[in-house]
Amino acid sequence: MKDEPQEDVFSDKLDLSLWARVFRHALPYKRLLIPLSISAVAIAMVDASFALVTRWTVDTVATAGSSPNLWPQMGVYGFLTISLATGVWFFINSAGGLANNMSHDIREECFKRLQELEFAYFDHRPTGWLISRLTSDCDKLARIIAWGSLDLVWAVCLVIMIAVVLIVLHPMLGLLILSVVPPLIFVSAVFQKKLLLSSRDTRKFNSMITASFAEALQGLRTSKTLVREEENLREFQSLSSQMYGVSIQNALQSAVYIPIVLTLGSVAAGIALWRGGVEVMGGQLTLGTLVAFIFYAGQFFNPINQIAQVLVQMQGAQAAGERVLSLLATVPGISDSEAVKSRLEKHDTPDRPDDIAPDGGTRGIDGIEFRHVDFSYSDGESVLKDFNLTVSSGETIALVGASGGGKSTIVNLAARFYEPTGGQILVNGVDLRDRGLAWYQSNLGIVLQGPHLFSGSVRENIRYGRLDATDAEVEAAASSVNADGFIRGLENGYETDVGEGGNRLSTGQKQLVSFARALLANPRIFIMDEATSSIDTETEQLIQQGLKAIFHGRISFVIAHRLSTIRTADRILVIEKGKILESGTHAELLAAKGHYHALYTHQFQQEREASLFEEVG
Repeated sequence: MKDEPQEDVFSDKLDLSLWARVFRHALPYKRLLIPLSISAVAIAMVDASFALVTRWTVDTVATAGSSPNLWPQMGVYGFLTISLATGVWFFINSAGGLANNMSHDIREECFKRLQELEFAYFDHRPTGWLISRLTSDCDKLARIIAWGSLDLVWAVCLVIMIAVVLIVLHPMLGLLILSVVPPLIFVSAVFQKKLLLSSRDTRKFNSMITASFAEALQGLRTSKTLVREEENLREFQSLSSQMYGVSIQNALQSAVYIPIVLTLGSVAAGIALWRGGVEVMGGQLTLGTLVAFIFYAGQFFNPINQIAQVLVQMQGAQAAGERVLSLLATVPGISDSEAVKSRLEKHDTPDRPDDIAPDGGTRGIDGIEFRHVDFSYSDGESVLKDFNLTVSSGETIALVGASGGGKSTIVNLAARFYEPTGGQILVNGVDLRDRGLAWYQSNLGIVLQGPHLFSGSVRENIRYGRLDATDAEVEAAASSVNADGFIRGLENGYETDVGEGGNRLSTGQKQLVSFARALLANPRIFIMDEATSSIDTETEQLIQQGLKAIFHGRISFVIAHRLSTIRTADRILVIEKGKILESGTHAELLAAKGHYHALYTHQFQQEREASLFEEVG
């Protein structure tokens, strides 16, 4: 059973403060809100007026006999009809525009916030779960604000107007009809919590299904090679069945709630017909007024039914609103402090005044120091304890050791993807937390084991490292890492479309493009995390030839599985359980005949045996 994505805990009642926060996203569009509100009130006034025209018509016919003059009534009725059509046009036009604008804005804010959040936020939230926040949840919120809330305005206005007219026309009969309102409020209160809980479960399983679907597509090749299709289908069917169950439960609750409201409306109409009929027979009430009361009794519960439906929709959408607003309200765990923000407002570049070189240019990054650094992930397990390391500009540091020893954690902390839980990381002698995050990470170049390319051409992917780079600079970067040859051999050269995720290129080709992209950014700190572990020997040799250009004058961290790729490193650190077990050059560590010597000779023997096996084969 797969772990469920991390869910936040929310209220089990209709949260008006939440909807107030959602409604703030509509306030920038007053040009749509104002005509929308006016049209909703106008439509309610027109709807309430039709019964009065009918009363006027019936009483006129009853008193005038066989030749009544109904032209005034026809004129008023025609005016009301045209007014209703105009109001509905404004309503639909404004609501559609508001829904689209709000959906666009909320999605954009969510995407911006996701870009700001630290990696720890994504550790327990699958991609599909996040996609659901940006798509269906955002759309649902926009629709309920644009259509639902304005339906609510119309319905409330119409209910108030009808109630006032009923009391004015006949207080006793009006109060009899309004007597069914308290039971309606009671029923709504009972169903409110049930609908919210079932709607929240529906949204949760929808997110899990989206996450499962996205994961299945990403791992399609692996699933086919391992013949996992049947097992994947069973897991997906389990999630789909659970969502089916909670969706049916939610639909049944709605199916019970709405008919109860309609039944109460029918009871009110029956009361009006019974009591009003008696008074008409006794001459205490005109026939036109009775007709108006019956009309109002039926019409009175149409807007109440609409209010009930909107409340049902709000119950369902509140689960979406809770998730979207919780995302927007998430404070990035790694961000600029207020002091840094204040300083950056005064000094756009460089990050600090002491980063200015004597010649007036940017001093850059001269060194990184890990000073008594501790780190543990959210599960509390300690990865680094009192870790110390100093790296100077132009120095290449290789990290080797068993998996889980803390190598990736060290480079992730150096890149400030995570914050240390203890101690300090200093850049140019200044705590990294006292520096601008954007400034620092703009000085990073990272190539990972699984290179990621974006849809588009090879040239566009390399230029992603520096968007203002010229074509000549893009090609120069590719040449520096020995990628130019294979690129020009592609069907359209640098304009070749790499496909989704770079799936039209081999792993080695994608890795070379990633190196060219990193070099084009001209980073002061370069990180390679197992970047050559999954590529062929020929491509590795091409990369090795290009590494000199990448490492020159930079601080470089290299995590390597193949120890042959790090022999030229200035220092090789053997990391075990978050500690530096050994440190030195390749030759020094081999001479020491310690842990690195054992690793290197064992791997060398394995590679030699593999080479002999290939020759025999």
